[in-house]
Amino acid sequence: MLWNSELLDKLAEALPAWEPSTRSPSTIDSRGEWRTMSGEAWEYAAVFLAALLIALVLTPLMVRLANRWHVFDHPGDHKSHRFAVPYLGGVAMVAALSVAVIVATLVSPPESGGDELTIVVGIAVLLSLLGLADDLRGLGFAPRIIVEIGAGAALWAVDAGVELTGSDLGDLVLTVIWVVGITNAFNLLDNMDGLSAGVAALGAGSCFVIAVANGQFLIGGLSAALGGCALGFLRHNFPPARIYMGDAGSLYLGFLLAYLAIKLRFDAPQDVTFLVPILVLGVPILDTTLVVVTRLLHRRNPLEGGQDHVSHRLVRLGLPVPGAVGTIYVGAAACGIVALVVSRVDPTSAYLLAALVVGIGLVVGVALARVPVYDSARTSRSKAATTPAVRSRHAGERRGGRPAPARSRRRKGS
Repeated sequence: MLWNSELLDKLAEALPAWEPSTRSPSTIDSRGEWRTMSGEAWEYAAVFLAALLIALVLTPLMVRLANRWHVFDHPGDHKSHRFAVPYLGGVAMVAALSVAVIVATLVSPPESGGDELTIVVGIAVLLSLLGLADDLRGLGFAPRIIVEIGAGAALWAVDAGVELTGSDLGDLVLTVIWVVGITNAFNLLDNMDGLSAGVAALGAGSCFVIAVANGQFLIGGLSAALGGCALGFLRHNFPPARIYMGDAGSLYLGFLLAYLAIKLRFDAPQDVTFLVPILVLGVPILDTTLVVVTRLLHRRNPLEGGQDHVSHRLVRLGLPVPGAVGTIYVGAAACGIVALVVSRVDPTSAYLLAALVVGIGLVVGVALARVPVYDSARTSRSKAATTPAVRSRHAGERRGGRPAPARSRRRKGS
């Protein structure tokens, strides 16, 4: 294991050198990076706290509105919660981040890149409205995928897409695949209380650290705002959840994280820089890959819902819901740390680390794929339908499987 010792030596040398870039915040690099913030700690703290506090205040209000307007996520065959839970959490996150960004741009107007910021936030809000319509009415797959493809093409059109192949067409295709894939990955990840919001907060935190370390102050600020709104919502979404974000929230978070990840810039060849976005969002990528592959192998529709995600498999292995969610948090945080290291070391070490992460992901994926979630799911539903004791026990369970008080549906703000 000589390469391990050499890699550790290189990492030890690199760690003390992790300091924010001293590049001027007013400069615009050749790849279209834009900045308005000066990189002061108080600026990041102000944006983060603004989004956090607004989300903390608005989310309970959305609970009350959802109860009043009867906007609920109702139980179904592929869902593990047994009673209706309020939606509209995504609306609180959208409002929190939007207000924080608008106030920040008014206080410190962008010297450049304002058009890109407006387009990106506008696309994110459009996707959130699409998700809200899907939550309320059910739009089906086609309208969503069409809008998501358009969102990816719009990012490429404003020079905010993937720059890897050297071909405009190739970069356009990769940008669309990335945006559609990550946006839907967070939608699929929203399958257990606190999971999608927590992973999004960790992903935003990773983007923040990497951006600030390389002088991308505005990307760091936007990441801070996204992390703040996700954490503010998470306060009310952690098991047992009082509200769900719905597609209005998951599509919003997924698109913005897809954008932030591919905007990360640091001094390295292009064949290294592409590793960082993949590592930062490694957990949702693993979850989506596992679900799609296993459903195809079991001749199931990969577009339908199910209790076969990483979180569900961990629960099947015996972990409680908070333990399963916490385990995935650890994985997301570890991926973010590795992404930061990859952005600071030489290409050889970067590839070795990426290969190590991919290897671990393959081992974990294969192990989780062997967990018998499909037959067990059928059996549990059958027993629940035929056994009064089981039906009574499950009647108050949330999506993550935690019991909830019977009166919680009737109490305002719950």
